[in-house]
This record gives sequence, C-alpha cells and structure tokens, in this order.
Amino acid sequence: MQSLTKILKRHPFPVLAKFDRVVAVSFAFPEATLKPLVPAGLELDCYEGLGFLTAALVWTRDLRPAGFPTWLGNDFFLAGYRIFTRLRDETGRNLRGLKIIRSETDKRKMVILGNLMTGYNYRQVHVKIEQLGTDTRVLTSLPNSEATLDITFDSQTQKAELPSNSPFPDWRTARRFAGPMPFTFSPEADRKFVVIEGKRTDWTPRPVTVKKWHVGLFNEGPLQGVDPILANAFAVENIDYRWNKGRMIRIGGKP
Repeated sequence: MQSLTKILKRHPFPVLAKFDRVVAVSFAFPEATLKPLVPAGLELDCYEGLGFLTAALVWTRDLRPAGFPTWLGNDFFLAGYRIFTRLRDETGRNLRGLKIIRSETDKRKMVILGNLMTGYNYRQVHVKIEQLGTDTRVLTSLPNSEATLDITFDSQTQKAELPSNSPFPDWRTARRFAGPMPFTFSPEADRKFVVIEGKRTDWTPRPVTVKKWHVGLFNEGPLQGVDPILANAFAVENIDYRWNKGRMIRIGGKP
C-alpha cells in the first residue's frame, strides 16, 4: 500500500488560486549546461541550441483545494525557478512543460504544504518589495541574509525592447518561452513522472523591461561559472488559476 505521504505528493486533488501579478524572467543557457538539471525521461525545450530557465515572481491569493471557500485560502509570495522541458505522454503527445528546480515563499505554512503536496522543493525566504516610481524591486533572502533573488523591473514601459543580447529575433518568438506552460513534471522512481496540468483564465502577457537582476541559483551546481543571457521578461495580472489533479506517466508514454 502506498504511503499517505507519497499519495499526497502526487497532488491528489485540484487546487485553485488567484494570481494578482506574475512576472516571468527567462534566461538562456547552453543546452549542455541545463541538461544535468533535467532528469532522464525529460527533454530540454530548446531554441537555437539554448535551453531556458525562468525565474517567476507570483503574488498569490486564496490558494485552496477546489470547492473550498476563498476565506480558507492562503495568500503568499512565490519565486519559482523552472526549466522548459518536454515529455511524451501515454497517447504519444509531446507535452511542453516545466521542471521545477526550486520554489521560495515568504510563508512557512506554504513551505510545509508545498513540500507535502508537490515535488517543487519549497524553502522559506524573507521577501522585500520596493516600488521606485514605475520600477519594482523584488529582493528575497535566506535567514543568514544571503540574497537568493534581486530583480528590478519596469512594468509601465509602453514599448519594452527585447534584452540587448536576447537570442530571440522578436517578441513573438520570445513569447514561446514566457510561461506558464500547461504542465509541470516531477520525477518519481520506476521511470514515472507526476504530471500536473494548469488551467487559467485569459493569459495575455505583456513585455516588461528588466533593469537589474541577480539570481542566487546561478551560482550553484552546473550553472556556476556560466554567463546566463537575459532572454525575455513578461508580466500579467489578475489571473484565476487551477491546478488539476496530478496523473502518473511512465517514460516512453506507457501508463
């Protein structure tokens, strides 16, 4: 019999939330650099030999199991680090989605619940958000004051330009790697993955300009010493989001 912990980690029921604001900043790395971070069975979703890792900043409200009233929901800030990947399901479809590397939140309760219900690797951080005119600065740090994320962006620019060294020729191409993707993939033993599908209301991201950035994750593991390329940055507001019940898929599409 499967343990309760294992069952819960497979996201056994749908969950709802409101995203007041989402800012997704994507960075390009050589495919060989990101490959060690992607488990066997997943493929990197690449463009011109580059893979993409996104830092997503999410102002989340009323997170709760589907069917529960909003007053039982949880409000929190989330910083998630995700790699664009693909997985072939049991019908032969090639699913585009995300492998979550790490998640950070300002609420201890969300660390406990997030690690109980998902494989998204939550940890608690201190979050400081500053508004400087049209610029927003988001700074997250560990208890020892080590900064894990420091991003300043201007979301009010009417015609944001692509980052100067972006590998994308235009915003239309860059939009393919803006997130969120419809699926997230979490590996289990026996060549299995927990696949969670996300559903959202109208999602029309608009480009934003990133002024400064620091991502602590880039100083770890295979990312250390590699110069990431700021590829794109998008924002959306007021999104109703639903995560469906997780399902299991074996590598190669076998149930």
